[in-house]
Amino acid sequence: MAIIAATSVTRYYGALKAVDAISFGVERGEIVGFVGPNGAGKSTVLKMLATFLLPSAGQILIDGLDTALEPLEVRRRIGYLSGDTPLYLDMRADKFLLFVGRARGLRGADLANHFERTVEICGLQAVLQQRVGQCSTGYRQRLGLASALIHDPPVLLLDEPTHGFDPLQVMAFRELQRELSRDRAVLFSTHIIADVEAASDRVLIIHQGRLLAQGPLPELAAAHGRPGIGLEELFAHLVRTSAEAARV
Repeated sequence: MAIIAATSVTRYYGALKAVDAISFGVERGEIVGFVGPNGAGKSTVLKMLATFLLPSAGQILIDGLDTALEPLEVRRRIGYLSGDTPLYLDMRADKFLLFVGRARGLRGADLANHFERTVEICGLQAVLQQRVGQCSTGYRQRLGLASALIHDPPVLLLDEPTHGFDPLQVMAFRELQRELSRDRAVLFSTHIIADVEAASDRVLIIHQGRLLAQGPLPELAAAHGRPGIGLEELFAHLVRTSAEAARV
């Protein structure tokens, strides 16, 4: 069974249907890229998975737990990097990460071990003594990722995780994602198609709140009569087809 399981999930903002009856799953050991233009509904879906928002309809299970019924237990099992992860700019980087660890219930040697492991994984050694506000955008993003990882959750939800990274940092992050996915389920959203193409086992393509396609890229391309094409071309084809169907 998928450790992330969404079934017919819908979300309204007033009269606006931001997410329209989408269903998908993510298994442990898998990286799934969630791609779509700005405003497609990616962040809304991640916020529902992370229990920040409730679905208007449908069900979300994380590790078998219903996000609407057991949100606190769900939060213990997820690490969530939002598009605007809050960081305390006046705190030193090491103090901030220890603070997050304590908020996650870690204490004593357990906290120290998790802290050291997370610092190493995220490559934060060079900035631990700096105030968060003095860190570069890329290091702040790494610190946000570290705050999502410190309690060693089985599920990682990453919203635009490479924001602020230079090309070398992007490549390093892709390698890190692969390492992290060995014993976790990783779902990341982006509008940068190259990130999804390079780093994902499977792809979810969303447009105007509807899931247009999901699966490994080669299989999706073949299923839509375009074997061998890249994700950018496939995405454009699916969006055009969806728009034409809506006009009929």
